[in-house]
Amino acid sequence: MSPHNDAPSPSGSYTAGFNRMPYRPIVTDSLMTGQLGSTEPHSPLSSSYSTTSETSDFHMARPLVPGVYVPTMCFFEEGTEDVDTETIARHAVRLAHAGVTGLATQGSNGEAVHLTHAERQLVTATTRKALNEAGFAHIPIIVGCGAQSTREAIQLCREGWEAGGDYALVLPPSYYASLFAPASETILSYFTAVADASPLPLIIYNFPGAVGGLDLSSDLIVQLAQHPNIVGVKLTCGNTGKLARVAAATRKLAKNPSATNPEFLVLAGSADFTVQSLIAGGHGILAGLANIAPRACIRTMELYGKGQIAEAQALQEVVAQGDWTAIQGGVVGVKSGLHGWMGYGGAARSPLPRPNAEQARKWKEGFRDLVMLEKSL
Repeated sequence: MSPHNDAPSPSGSYTAGFNRMPYRPIVTDSLMTGQLGSTEPHSPLSSSYSTTSETSDFHMARPLVPGVYVPTMCFFEEGTEDVDTETIARHAVRLAHAGVTGLATQGSNGEAVHLTHAERQLVTATTRKALNEAGFAHIPIIVGCGAQSTREAIQLCREGWEAGGDYALVLPPSYYASLFAPASETILSYFTAVADASPLPLIIYNFPGAVGGLDLSSDLIVQLAQHPNIVGVKLTCGNTGKLARVAAATRKLAKNPSATNPEFLVLAGSADFTVQSLIAGGHGILAGLANIAPRACIRTMELYGKGQIAEAQALQEVVAQGDWTAIQGGVVGVKSGLHGWMGYGGAARSPLPRPNAEQARKWKEGFRDLVMLEKSL
């Protein structure tokens, strides 16, 4: 969980003027689509988690619907820092029992940048298997698949599908942003190429804090939304004006604008503006705070949906204060709070620091009101 940027995209910024560019499909060659040559190693989990009789329910229709989606944590064994599949499975089932709409692996909270390709598949496959065995086979899994190259992003999408994922959450590339073509042509080409080749439908991930400040405009997002394999956006920029524009524009572009399940899902990226995003036309949240308090996040949405605005706002105040603790502590603070209140969580993978006793106390106290609310629901 990192701070979101509450400021709108500045005029004349990287994405300015994109609305003058028409959407156009891009034909990709074998290099762009990331087709693996005969000498390129594939993930060791490819055969283990293929659609066999044992895992035939890995790939079933799991539509995106409005609600609370949780970017789950990745847990590691003490000492070795090996992936702790037992805790990953237990945590996923706990969230499912709380009533969340979907889970996301390989996000910022899932320490994707600390995992190998094989470990990424292991985490997703473990999550899928745990949900299926606990009676939650209907819950979709969104897999973080962003990469700096088009080729690797496509590979991650394919591996995410093999591991049982349903959708791919994709950040824009940013390392060489100063060399990108003007008017967002590079970003358009990137997302189009990945969407063309991915077996998983894409969700655009707009998180300026993770990509050196690169902030996708509403114009760019709406243009990309017209691709048949791009089905949603997560806005961690905190810009509710942008969210309103994207929600309104994509609703107008939909074949059936009044459908219960939107054709393009618009999600807030933090729990601290849940109500604001719903007022602006959003469909829910994909927020790390729900790792600690899923019921509080769900209840906030439910109250708003019932027209109990004052009650929803009262919960939102507690959720927002808890989210401020999460934003300040990032994945380190959230794991520490989870461990302090739920008895599991452990530390993040090195080189992220381990909280000392005083820091652990601080993170636990910061989540106190939120956890008390969660326990009351």
